[in-house]
This record gives sequence, C-alpha cells and structure tokens, in this order.
Amino acid sequence: MDIIKFTLEGKFGFFKKPDVNAHLYFTYGNIHRIALLGIFGAILGYKGYSQMSFNAKYKKDFKGLLEDEAGDYPEFYERLNHLKVGIIPKEISFHKKIQVFNNSVGYACQEKGGNLIVKEQWIENPSWDIYIAIEDEEGEKLAKALIDKSFIFIPYLGKNDHPANIKNVRLIENIHEIDSWQRIDSLFSKDDFIMCGGDERDRQLFKYEEMLPFALEKTTNKYELRSYIYTNMNLKKKGSSPTYNVDGKNIAFI
Repeated sequence: MDIIKFTLEGKFGFFKKPDVNAHLYFTYGNIHRIALLGIFGAILGYKGYSQMSFNAKYKKDFKGLLEDEAGDYPEFYERLNHLKVGIIPKEISFHKKIQVFNNSVGYACQEKGGNLIVKEQWIENPSWDIYIAIEDEEGEKLAKALIDKSFIFIPYLGKNDHPANIKNVRLIENIHEIDSWQRIDSLFSKDDFIMCGGDERDRQLFKYEEMLPFALEKTTNKYELRSYIYTNMNLKKKGSSPTYNVDGKNIAFI
C-alpha cells in the first residue's frame, strides 16, 4: 500500500461544534475526519453542503422536476468517505483564544442597528502531519493533486477566514501493516485500543481525549461522534483498526 504524507497548518483554525451557539461558538480541539474530507473535496473541486440542491428524502415526490438529483450526502463525502486517514498533531493540545468581531452587513441579525457581535474560539497555529492511504482511483487523484499542487478550490481550516498551508508533500511506497508495537503516534479511536500506562522515568506521560466527528448521519447530515485519543502511553489492541509504521511513526488510520 502507498501513502501520501503532508503537513497541514495555518495561523488559525475553527472547527465549529454545532451543539452550542447561543453566545459563543466553540471549536473542536483538533481537525477531525469530516473536516479533512472537506479539504480533500476542495482540492479536487467536489461540491459541499451548500451545493446540495435538494434533500434526498423529497426526491421521490419531485421526480422529474429537478435538474440534478441530490444524493444523501454532500458530493465530497459521497466520493471520499472511504478514504483512510491518519492524523498526528504537532502539539499535545493547541492553544485556543476567543475572538470577538462585528458583522454589520445589516441582514446578519434582527438586533437594533443590524450589528451582530460574533464570538468564536479559534485554535492558534495548528499543525498536523496527515497520512492518506492510496487504495483506489480517488486516492490516486488526490495524491496527484497534492504532489502537483493543483487545487481546484482554496483549502481552509474550518472557515474561509483561515486558509490552510499544505507543505512537505511526499509519496511513501510499499507500506505494510505491523503487528508488534507499544505506542501509537497518531490520533486513534478509543474503541480500538486499551491504555496500559507507561514508565514515567522514561518520559513525561500525556493523554488528550475528545469526542470528534467521524461520520455524517444519513437523514440530517449531522455529525456522528466518536472518542479519539492522542497519547504516548503504552497500548494494547482490542479493535480491528490496522496499524502501520510510516517513517518510524506508528499510525492508526481512521
């Protein structure tokens, strides 16, 4: 199996949590799988949420009236959801800061004066090493676009205020699954591994854990969440997630 590896970074990132929006918009602490697929879709020119012309559950009632029928998911998700990705954060926990700004276009809200005060939690200077397994035509198209730097749309980190910088793109060939290891260097699903602690005399132990989106629910396209962990503790495998050694790093694809 071949793998494409690159560094993804930016000055800021904002991966909005949809469950809180009354006074302050919060961000997930790391880029998640759906956001990554959205970046890949932008690179390849695939349609997103706003280009879904009609909800799929109404297609049968309006058959023949639509110019093109919408799928159950955005095009980028339909085409790329099968991709296996690995994510290594460059920091244990990225620093976050609350940003306050005005939206005064007039139609932003019904408040007096038409001025909406927006408060968002942004990640500062996020950076990750991203790994993509190349196993089919879509993976090959994405790898070629990354290597050639031929992007259809500009990729960004959660919103178009935060352009993404993609660098150090490299193709790594003939990677094989490994069975013997103690630690995983990437984010991994909590369901697939058991933490066994470690010897604190050798290193300072750390653990980051967060519920992150891993899929879209079919009817509403809402996020489905799963608990992911980033740690240097020793692990034992309990799930079916394969592990690969890439440039000396043990990667669990998600």
